[in-house]
Amino acid sequence: MSFHPLLSCILGFVQTCVACHSVYAQLILMTDSRKGSLTATMSEAFDCAKCSESLYGRKYIQTDNGPYCVPCYDNTFANTCAECQQLIGHDSRELFYEDRHFHEGCFRCCRCQRSLADEPFTCQDSELLCNDCYCSAFSSQCSACGETVMPGSRKLEYGGQTWHEHCFLCSGCEQPLGSRSFVPDKRAHYCVPCYENKFAPRCARCSKTLTQGGVTYRDQPWHRECLVCTGCQTPLAGQQFTSRDDDPYCVACFGELFAPKCSSCKRPITGLGGGKYVSFEDRHWHHSCFACARCSTSLVGQGFVPDGDKVLCQGCSQAGP
Repeated sequence: MSFHPLLSCILGFVQTCVACHSVYAQLILMTDSRKGSLTATMSEAFDCAKCSESLYGRKYIQTDNGPYCVPCYDNTFANTCAECQQLIGHDSRELFYEDRHFHEGCFRCCRCQRSLADEPFTCQDSELLCNDCYCSAFSSQCSACGETVMPGSRKLEYGGQTWHEHCFLCSGCEQPLGSRSFVPDKRAHYCVPCYENKFAPRCARCSKTLTQGGVTYRDQPWHRECLVCTGCQTPLAGQQFTSRDDDPYCVACFGELFAPKCSSCKRPITGLGGGKYVSFEDRHWHHSCFACARCSTSLVGQGFVPDGDKVLCQGCSQAGP
């Protein structure tokens, strides 16, 4: 098969372009049927969608909105590097973090300038830092082991100090406290059971620790349920009571067991609650009961005359039997 010399030249041009992988506008071969010869003419206009310059013989990039020459494509679609403020060309490797874009060479630690393209990093006040620089500048040291608490690792903070989670231990049982309740004591920290065993007050009766509440009797702590009447076992917390030989008694039991009896009404005289009484020799009376046996006149603060097991006012005594 033979070709027209002009056709052979054009086909050779197209083959060369395909071989070098460049994108060029194509030439269209047209046949003049009347003259019986081949002529080479350009196709319809093939221009950049932005600057309208012809793309024949030039590299271009095809988009949904049409073809763009390389400069127009970069100016229209390329992002601006947050570091150098230059456009990131279509043929450059682009990295981005949050809403910022970078050239690969510009994505680096702001302190040591180490590339962060393949390194873990941290953002501090919009600045990118490699882990080493971040730890040196911002990370705290564990108060227990003295080593750096790495970013992202689990840690505990209390009183301005920081610990690795596995280093924050109870000073008693040496078990990790984690999210458990604890009680600080100077520079030590105790879980609740260890603190109670070591420091919490103990009930004077049952010797168990008082975790909350309680009452004080004879300068010693008691569980409320442990402070009961020695006689009837009635709880004494919140009510009047007295004691005998260091044992607590409710008013009723103390009166029945130990209090003197009124010579008039025969009920116990406890003296509790501001109650007053009168004593004469080995006999005792409530104030309200100390009265003349005949006329019932109160003898409190008055002279009286004993008459056997009775007392009389002076008038009744002088009046005779």
